[in-house]
Amino acid sequence: MLKPFEVHVQASSLAPFHAELPGAEWEALQASALQARDRMVGRTFWNVNSTARGGGVAELLPRLLAYARGAGVDTRWMVIEGTPAFFHVTKRLHHALHGSQGDGSPLGPSERACYDEVLRDNAEELLVLVRPGDVVLLHDPQTAGLAPALAAAGARVVWRCHVGCDMPDEEVARAWRFLEPGLTAARLAVFSRAAYVPPMLADRSVVIPPSIDIFAVKNQPMAPEVTRSILGHTGLMELPPDAPEPVFTRADGVPARVSRGADIVRLGSAPAPDSPLVVQVSRWDPLKDPVGVLRGFAQLLLESPGLCAELVLAGPSVMSVADDPEAAATLETVIAAWREQPHYLRQRVHLACLPMADPEENAAIVNALQRHAAVVVQKSLREGFGLTVTEAMWKARPVVASAVGGLQDQVRHEVDGLLVRHPGDPVEFAAAVRRLLVDPVLAARLGTQAREHVRTRFTAPRHLSDFVDLLEQLDARV
Repeated sequence: MLKPFEVHVQASSLAPFHAELPGAEWEALQASALQARDRMVGRTFWNVNSTARGGGVAELLPRLLAYARGAGVDTRWMVIEGTPAFFHVTKRLHHALHGSQGDGSPLGPSERACYDEVLRDNAEELLVLVRPGDVVLLHDPQTAGLAPALAAAGARVVWRCHVGCDMPDEEVARAWRFLEPGLTAARLAVFSRAAYVPPMLADRSVVIPPSIDIFAVKNQPMAPEVTRSILGHTGLMELPPDAPEPVFTRADGVPARVSRGADIVRLGSAPAPDSPLVVQVSRWDPLKDPVGVLRGFAQLLLESPGLCAELVLAGPSVMSVADDPEAAATLETVIAAWREQPHYLRQRVHLACLPMADPEENAAIVNALQRHAAVVVQKSLREGFGLTVTEAMWKARPVVASAVGGLQDQVRHEVDGLLVRHPGDPVEFAAAVRRLLVDPVLAARLGTQAREHVRTRFTAPRHLSDFVDLLEQLDARV
């Protein structure tokens, strides 16, 4: 019997935003918090997804729910359990919604039976907890099939799709046909971009871009010497001889130390502290195109052999993300591509699996890696929304991203980053990275503008306001 489990989230005060927001924006945030509390009196706001760690949803939920709790809303986070066969089906759906065939496996009657059986088990436990009138936000394809049972029990069900395709094709249509039986019960659907909304949901869809929490461990300020110390102790960089303790502050204010190392594939030594790093942090997913990043970096060194730079491709430990069965195979593909490269290139490319046993320790390592990076890249072939790009922009890092999906909303070309119009072209990618490495004035200007762009459009205050609007629309559909 598969049962969902709860991830406990502690309340966080909105008070820290007072110092970050202009007066009018702070007053608007307080008003949104009051409206959210009043609308949810006597009701619980449930979020249901498929993993507690790894990936964008697991990054997004904890802090948003913490602020909602701090605003007086009873919020709870449930994670469904699934079998390997179930997660194979949902990964296939994930690819299809991006317009990709993935492994080409079918989405037929047997896959439907597997999907429904797992969600039927999970629904039984949720139905014990969810009360009539509660709001249930289901995240992504893994949970869509829960909607009918929860709606029948009197819950107000919203489905949140974090992925999509700008140019829908037969693969996208195949995914929607599979998901449609469950989605008929959802009162509203939320998408990151209008282009992702299918015709069957056009009359009940809302567009809400994701956001980051600027006070989370992954985004908290970090002194350069501490950044280097964390990277040194993790093995991602040579440890400076005078490095301080690799410390960070947990979300509850308690100091902590980075004690785990990364699993790294490399030839030779770690990068020196003064070596410029080109960094991509993402899941080990073929749609993130880590092999393409490697080949683009090879093109960069081929055209500019005297350029001083090294590449770090970093992702979570492949055994740590429950709903991603392709991670290990993708990493093996990247390692195989790395082995094909000449000796001099392998010396300057580092493939790192970051420890996930302690999510906040992992967040501190990612924070240090992004802050130390000379250039942060996200060369995705498809992307619903790239949280790591927004995180890097908040840290005023210059970014290079593919002009696909939500990345086009996050990065304004030549304003707060550079977009690669043809993601599969290593020459174009190499040229964009080179521009930022050789022109520090341009890199600094883009980084400064990027931080302000994130502050105004992609942080929790805006997301909370969108949440209040969502509740208003949901209540209007009684």
